[in-house]
Amino acid sequence: MPDKSVPDRPHMPLTWANASEDAHDIDDPTLFEGVLVRRVLAYAIDVGILLGVAAFLWALVVLTLGLLWGVALLLTPVIPLAYHTTLIGGRDSATFGMRLLGLQVRRLDGGRPDLAQAFVQTALFYASVGLTSMLILLVALFNDRGRCLHDWLSGTVVVRAPVPEGLAV
Repeated sequence: MPDKSVPDRPHMPLTWANASEDAHDIDDPTLFEGVLVRRVLAYAIDVGILLGVAAFLWALVVLTLGLLWGVALLLTPVIPLAYHTTLIGGRDSATFGMRLLGLQVRRLDGGRPDLAQAFVQTALFYASVGLTSMLILLVALFNDRGRCLHDWLSGTVVVRAPVPEGLAV
């Protein structure tokens, strides 16, 4: 492991060759470069995906002449919660938007969150955003890691994902 106290160390991109697939050293400041902007863009992508899923679901309601309206009404609020929980708690620790923008959610020890922790993070996100009309997300502007309140409360952090070894520049 390289000595982090040496300030002249050349910048080395985080790759699978120099980072374990299961855990990151989340004290590495390069993991947080540009994370805040990427998070916003990733969430916009995820909202687009969720809107597409909801549109498909409600199109089924129309096509069945309203027979599925009760199912659609019940599933509409559950879909975003399930989407974020299963993807963040899954193998890649990231939603599709996060994957496209090179982000991952990690525990504070650098490991991947499990489904329970992903559920807590997601539920806290939707509850805090709903109660504050998204104003709570401004918390991310006031810390060097771009962590939001739901990250703090769930014990997670969003970092840049390692680049596969052959793609590092």
